[in-house]
Amino acid sequence: MANRKKILIMGAAGRDFHNFNVCFRDNPEYEVIAFTATQIPNIAGRQYPPLLAGKLYPIGIPIESEQKLASLIKFHNIDEVVFSYSDVSHEYVMHKASLVNAVGARFTLLGARDSMLRSKKPIIAVCAVRTGCGKSPTSRKVCEIIKGLGKKVVVIRHPMPYGDLAKQRMQRFATHDDLKKYDCTIEEIEEYEPHIEQQTVVFAGVDYEAVLTEAEKEADIIVWDGGNNDTPFYVPDIHITIVDPHRPGHELTYYPGETNLLMADIIVISKEDTAKTVDINLVKEHIKLSNPKAAVVDAALPITVEKPELIKGRRVLVVEDGPTLTHGGMAFGAGMLAAEKYGAMEIVDPRPYAIGSIAETFGKHPHMGNVLPAMGYGQSQMEELRETIHRISCDVVIIGTPVDLRKIISINKQTDRVRYLLQEISKPTLKELIETRLKM
Repeated sequence: MANRKKILIMGAAGRDFHNFNVCFRDNPEYEVIAFTATQIPNIAGRQYPPLLAGKLYPIGIPIESEQKLASLIKFHNIDEVVFSYSDVSHEYVMHKASLVNAVGARFTLLGARDSMLRSKKPIIAVCAVRTGCGKSPTSRKVCEIIKGLGKKVVVIRHPMPYGDLAKQRMQRFATHDDLKKYDCTIEEIEEYEPHIEQQTVVFAGVDYEAVLTEAEKEADIIVWDGGNNDTPFYVPDIHITIVDPHRPGHELTYYPGETNLLMADIIVISKEDTAKTVDINLVKEHIKLSNPKAAVVDAALPITVEKPELIKGRRVLVVEDGPTLTHGGMAFGAGMLAAEKYGAMEIVDPRPYAIGSIAETFGKHPHMGNVLPAMGYGQSQMEELRETIHRISCDVVIIGTPVDLRKIISINKQTDRVRYLLQEISKPTLKELIETRLKM
């Protein structure tokens, strides 16, 4: 025990915990000194609890800010740093590697097989090369296909444990009351509620071996609904990867999105109805060069709103999915496309009205245009989002988030909600490809 290698795990409250659970929790060769946290607010300063950390860590493991990375390596004489989060550029990863190497530690990326668990049931993994590619509507489409084949499907969602980690060890979401039971953030509700509305049970949590055990009891087939362009936590029987022609080239330059591209059995090119032909063709060329054996599905993500007449000729505030804009790197989303499609007279700039952490988000992500990211990592930030919206003078608020924001915060203005569903525009279809690969 005295010669255990000292480890830091760099993360963002998701992949880092899974890598620890699978590779390090009960491994006497390693001592995990701390997790570091970034991307997600209010994660640093917490503790990975003893209940989850296991017998080698009776007092748990601290979660420190990634800003302390170099000093932690020096102070604890760290041997190895394990990079364990996603949706970052290859250049970003190597900058982190250079820093770690410069202060004397090894920099490690675990292989995909190192942390994949095996299931007794067939797994269809739905992943992406970037946040905001259209993965969630694809996951829901896959669930519909499986139900149409007469099979029971459950979803296991990529982790978003932003609350009490011990209480979030294993979560099951079947009704809207479950969202309240677990005190979900906007980011969690955005991912869980659409599945619940389709009457699909969703599992999530922190300990994904325990999550899998429970999900297998209810499912004929499990859909891994991956997030943040991460690789699957489970060995997939079918690996589907979504690419985005609005960000051509990102499929080759982001980690671990490129890994998903290379591993995919099926690649879905989303949003072709609103992308440029030259960008679609560039993405297709990259697919041919990187993974020529993958089946390719051309798809649109058509946008509709509840009341188009509310938008035409009006001054509108566009509220978009937060992660798509922040670490997803997009300057706009479905809300802006709806504003343009339905003839808004003016897109009101929310930046002069933003308060608290919402204003800080604009400062951290200057690439965002005049759209408001629906940040909601906890009650205080949700209140700041509500107050920001109330301060803005506009005729209509366009809600471009996957969840109906009106159910979560009060909005003192007229609203119009955007919806979008995956629509295949080529053959073979996802249904045909899934049937063939599952031999149904």
